Amino acid sequence: MALRVGFGACSAAAPLPTPLPVAVPADRLSFPVPFYHCLQFALPGGRFLINPRKQDLSKRLAGSCQCKLVFPMNDSGLNLSKPVEATARLFNSFAGASGTVQRVKFLPKCSVNTEYLRSRTSFNRRVNLQCLASNAAGTSTASRSSENVVCLNPPVGEESLSGELQKGSPLPFGATAMDGGVNFSVHSNGATAVSLCLFTELDLQKGQVTKEIPLDPIFNRTGNVWHIFLSEVVPNLLYGYRVNGPLALEEGHRYNPRAILVDLYAKAVISRGKYGELGADGNCWPQMAGMVPGFEDEFDWEGDLPPRHQQKDLVIYEMHVRGFTQHSSSKVVYPGTYLGLVEKLGHLKELGVNAIELMPIHEFNELEYYAYNPVMGDHKKNFWGYSTINYFSPMTRYAASGIENCGCEAINEFKLLVREAHKLGIEVLMDVVFNHTAEGNEMGPTISFRGFDNHVYYMIAPKGEFYNYSGCGNTFNCNHPIVRHFIVDCLRYWVTEMHVDGFRFDLASILTRASSLWDRGNVFGRTDMAEDNLTTGTPLSEPPLIDMISNDPVLRGIKLIAEAWDTGGLYQFRDTVRSFIKGTNGMVGSFASCLCGSPHLYQEGGRKPWHSVNFITAHDGFTLADLVSYNQKHNNANGEGNIDGESHNSSWNCGEEGELVSLPVQRLRQRQLRNFVLALMISQGVPMITMGDEYGHTKGGNNNSYCHDNAINYFRWDKEKADPHGLKRFTDLIIDFRRQSEALGLEDFPTAERLQWHGTSPNIPDWSETSRFVAFTLVDAKKKELYIAFNASHEPVMVSLPDRPGFKWQPVIDTSKIPPYDFLSEDVSDRVTAIAQYKHFLNTNTYPMLSYTSIILVLVLED
Repeated sequence: MALRVGFGACSAAAPLPTPLPVAVPADRLSFPVPFYHCLQFALPGGRFLINPRKQDLSKRLAGSCQCKLVFPMNDSGLNLSKPVEATARLFNSFAGASGTVQRVKFLPKCSVNTEYLRSRTSFNRRVNLQCLASNAAGTSTASRSSENVVCLNPPVGEESLSGELQKGSPLPFGATAMDGGVNFSVHSNGATAVSLCLFTELDLQKGQVTKEIPLDPIFNRTGNVWHIFLSEVVPNLLYGYRVNGPLALEEGHRYNPRAILVDLYAKAVISRGKYGELGADGNCWPQMAGMVPGFEDEFDWEGDLPPRHQQKDLVIYEMHVRGFTQHSSSKVVYPGTYLGLVEKLGHLKELGVNAIELMPIHEFNELEYYAYNPVMGDHKKNFWGYSTINYFSPMTRYAASGIENCGCEAINEFKLLVREAHKLGIEVLMDVVFNHTAEGNEMGPTISFRGFDNHVYYMIAPKGEFYNYSGCGNTFNCNHPIVRHFIVDCLRYWVTEMHVDGFRFDLASILTRASSLWDRGNVFGRTDMAEDNLTTGTPLSEPPLIDMISNDPVLRGIKLIAEAWDTGGLYQFRDTVRSFIKGTNGMVGSFASCLCGSPHLYQEGGRKPWHSVNFITAHDGFTLADLVSYNQKHNNANGEGNIDGESHNSSWNCGEEGELVSLPVQRLRQRQLRNFVLALMISQGVPMITMGDEYGHTKGGNNNSYCHDNAINYFRWDKEKADPHGLKRFTDLIIDFRRQSEALGLEDFPTAERLQWHGTSPNIPDWSETSRFVAFTLVDAKKKELYIAFNASHEPVMVSLPDRPGFKWQPVIDTSKIPPYDFLSEDVSDRVTAIAQYKHFLNTNTYPMLSYTSIILVLVLED
């Protein structure tokens, strides 16, 4: 009986194969191949790896099969000049039969892309093989030689993409691998016709559909859900949908049967393979398609468990995946990728952060703003990524493997990042953009949401225009019943499948706004409530989406962070601390409140200080170094005449604009940098630092660097390593100091039993309009007591310290000192001598503070 393993389903003429476990000598170059319809191999840089897709064929096969084949290699990869020999002893564990693969060779009539095969990369290059073997019983080599061949890149015809077409199931949404095939399900309220469009990888690059399957509106439809089941689907397929329906702009309907839509629930989206490269014919928006899933080998999580840090103990690091390692000084193997970030996780561990907040890694188009920038001599890109195409797919062009294996490898690379971060005790938070999508306003492209249900997924005005609460062309209709279920499904997926630990919601206020055609009866099933029939976009006191997320059992315990962009809490910590540190009058009361965790914002509602995520800088706006170097924005590099970006930055250049300044200004800036870091790290609440601030990264005064895929946004590992001003050391130490202090991450707001306010004299705080001095003592279970003071005045002060009989105050931090004396850690060689220099002051319970200086003293026993 001939055993035939084909690219698609076994042909009707060929009998079903019997499972044949196979073995070869250990001294031969070999690899296992799980048996099912297609054998799929990988070619990474001169060696073979297996990248199988497993399907449960228990109804057709009595067991499993493995075969090990041997291929000669040369420096260019496969030795294409000789027949490929593979010999192995075959045995049948069920029937006791045995056989031998007589000969395996390349079939001359099949096209072989030798350039593709010989490319030397470190990631998987797949070769689809058609393996014909024979049962050895009574069969000679000569008589069967025509069947014993291996065929590279066999042609895939339209009819061989799948087996039988079946009705399918309306749930779950998306493409789902099931027993014997794949179920496809998509929702559309107003569609009159839906077709499933299948692509091979090659056809997608050509922009042509390989096979289109119309869905029967009766047989393949349940309610407003269209569905179909394809049996025996070949691997490496992609898919999309063609959706027809009314084009009625005034009613919000924008169905376009000419567009092939990306499934909202696609787990990987494929288009261009390499970051920043144009598609065919210079197209910035080539056809996209989703990955048809298969039963993959499960990712080896190695027993991964989330760190589950208490929120009060978090130190968050906002970062950009590509920007973190793309600069040549990173010296990583895979710069600008998830794997590059994995290589540098040790830096984050050393820094002391225990949570990374990834700027958007959902699939987006970095070429969305593609245009030549004459100022920089390069092309503008959507570097930040706040313009989502698909919420289930990780950004494939952040993967070293790109679109290999139809995006499966990108998924696995992201999982690897999460797993390795967890091993170091670092949680992974995602910045998610559910306020708008990449489809823009009514002039934007139809990619996905607009083509399925424009009036469902977007806030639509009465005449069909888009409400623009996001400022980006459209507004996601978050509180519509369909949309909020979609959002929760998405969050659940990233938690359960990808193991992420939390989310930061960009422009979160939009999650609270009334959806289009808001109606309490429709949303809650009752009309005897206020806020019925509200205008689209009206803020809701009880937004159903927030209620769903907060009470979802899967999402319980997950960190949820909201960016309060247009509410009363607009960046209050950031703006208050910036204003106080630079010496603005009238800020001492607000600054003191921020140090306590902003009780004026959170306490009345029953919240805790750790509900406040505190930051001085973020990706949008000045870096910390630019905050003390520029009074004005300098965004000329954006090519927009410096009219973009925020003009009010609460910054101070310390007397001279720019980087080339006098030595006194340089010294003052170093003090101010440390003052900001200190204020952030000793405040109650959750501190967040921005990538690069630990070493003083500068963008040259650019506060809107959204479009730069260059050194403006790249982390400079050479400068971090050099650390010429000791800022990286200071940041490391102050984060460690916070972690070792019980009182700097309290569960609740500090009370008078623990905290006492002081002025330049003990217990006499100065809350006047002209005051620029704030000091307090804080009882600490580990360090006894801390004395912390900020002098934001241009004049020095002599501080009288609280008297503590039997104890003395010992300096730890003084930002006026040059490193390493700015932080007197245990590793400072002459630490004892440095402390002794303060003895004549401390013996009288006094301490001199220079202008624009902050200090921390700790209470120790008298000698």
